[in-house]
Amino acid sequence: MQKITPFLWFDNQAEEAMKFYTSVFPHSRVKEERRYPPGAPHDMGGRLMSCTFELEGQEFIALNAGPAFRFNEAISFFVRCETQEEVDHYWSALTAGGGQESQCGWLKDQYGLSWQIVPNALGELMGSSDSAAAARVMQAMLQMKKIDIAQLRAAYAG
Repeated sequence: MQKITPFLWFDNQAEEAMKFYTSVFPHSRVKEERRYPPGAPHDMGGRLMSCTFELEGQEFIALNAGPAFRFNEAISFFVRCETQEEVDHYWSALTAGGGQESQCGWLKDQYGLSWQIVPNALGELMGSSDSAAAARVMQAMLQMKKIDIAQLRAAYAG
């Protein structure tokens, strides 16, 4: 069991979100589902109360608890990608159904949760000892929504 687990508060979409996230990430699974007991307030009886699921080895807990709190950009999930195909997959899957693209590899999914879809190449190129090339990579990245590895490499090359 993980010592620290992200806990996600949903109005009433926890079950839908869990199924969506486990469909997006290939190494994922639902671990546990807990339902509200019969007679629970607000007609919640029988509906999902909370669930535990795993995405790429990271455990999450989700709760259906009403509209008191919403997600914001202060917290995001950082997804490391090896290839452009992987970047493209996560970007298109997580923006589907009403998600929103943002700048520099950031997006919000249809539930309002923020994600960063980042190729490992970005860190490698920006960490170069060639400061001029690294600066060109930074400038190129600042113009992007979804990160494009080929454009980063072209910027690096000058």
